[in-house]
Amino acid sequence: MHIVCVPLATIITVILCIQLTFTTQSFEFCGKDFDTAGCNEPSVTKSVPRYVLYDVNPPEGFNLRRDVYMRMAIFVKKLKKFEDCHLVLPPWGQLYHWQSTDVGRQDMLPWSLFFDIPSLRKFAPVMEMHEFLQEFGSLMLDVVYVLQHYKGMWESNQWVQKFEIEPCHEKHRYSRSENGMYKGWFWGYPNITATEVHCLSFHGHASHLKGVLQNLKARAVMFDHAEVALHDVFGDALYWKARRSMRFSSGLVKLAGSFRMEYLNSTDETDGTVRPGDWTKEKAHSDVTGGPYMCVHLRRKDFLWGRPKQVPSIRGAAKQMKVHLEQLGLTTVFVATDAPLEEFEELQRHLQEYQVLQYEPSQVVKHTYKDGGIAIIEQIICSHARFFTGTYESTFSFRIQEEREIMGFPPENTFNRLCGDGEEKCSQPSRWRIVF
Repeated sequence: MHIVCVPLATIITVILCIQLTFTTQSFEFCGKDFDTAGCNEPSVTKSVPRYVLYDVNPPEGFNLRRDVYMRMAIFVKKLKKFEDCHLVLPPWGQLYHWQSTDVGRQDMLPWSLFFDIPSLRKFAPVMEMHEFLQEFGSLMLDVVYVLQHYKGMWESNQWVQKFEIEPCHEKHRYSRSENGMYKGWFWGYPNITATEVHCLSFHGHASHLKGVLQNLKARAVMFDHAEVALHDVFGDALYWKARRSMRFSSGLVKLAGSFRMEYLNSTDETDGTVRPGDWTKEKAHSDVTGGPYMCVHLRRKDFLWGRPKQVPSIRGAAKQMKVHLEQLGLTTVFVATDAPLEEFEELQRHLQEYQVLQYEPSQVVKHTYKDGGIAIIEQIICSHARFFTGTYESTFSFRIQEEREIMGFPPENTFNRLCGDGEEKCSQPSRWRIVF
């Protein structure tokens, strides 16, 4: 974490400059009609950068947040054609699945801990929070829009993109202090505030947020509950460019590679998974074999009560694994799971004739990369397996399937899931094929 120290005089000067440059009235934007006359050009010139910040509904997990990033990155990439703008990456905070108590604090984590920032920047103009605070020179955001769905929107069969400020449907995370500024949850930073907070009913694609910014003089604009905005197009070439740019940090890739080589007899050279360092030079290929092991993502915990019919028992999961292992002629299975130790040991007992492995990080690795990094290491290992099967509707499984699709694995070895005990033959995941 980078701590930026800004002299008080400098902050006051910056605030005065902002007040003189921009109107002191409420920040206004074009109405719900996207192409309203006079709203065709942005109000912020190319010489004055705009900063787009965002956050996601607190209960959402790591892998859904990765998907929301793609929506916002595509939006800002398109916005860049009209104005000088930057997407500020929201620091990672304490998520539901990050429950380890022996890894130190798991909040205010930079994206560089998990992802290759230069790789992200080859797709969209992104910056870390500490870079934004230093460059913007103020701890006060201009305006926060809390996105919310229109009431009854999904009851209509009509698709109409629109937005407008409305009364808040639910209580949000921001409250006005005595000095008139809004305090709230700003990624764990207690000293960040906002001048204005509005609830914005929104229905449409993420790029439709451009209409909110048109004729808006605010420089630092935050969209909370950004998951409300939908993908412009799910699965097109631009979607896959954004996804391909999300290369993991080199430290995590090296740790996963060391485990593969030591315990799974797997390397990029032998598996056919050598990739160019620059994702923009990646091409379609289909000669990937993968390492001599099978990978299973076995989701437990909240899925046991959230999707009880689609999640197998430990015995049922072992039975399905054994079928796949026999068909593939493999003797090793790597398991990525949030199951407690006793359940993993039970799984090993059901598969005694096979080698059943999971990733056990050292204390140094856990402290360095936290729960989020350990999960990514597991995803990398799974993405290089000869065969993968996941858990029904799990975004953890979805991200692995995307990685394998990027590398060129056969779809029949990628888009699979475990069936619940009561499902003799369950439907398999949709095959979202890559587009270059």
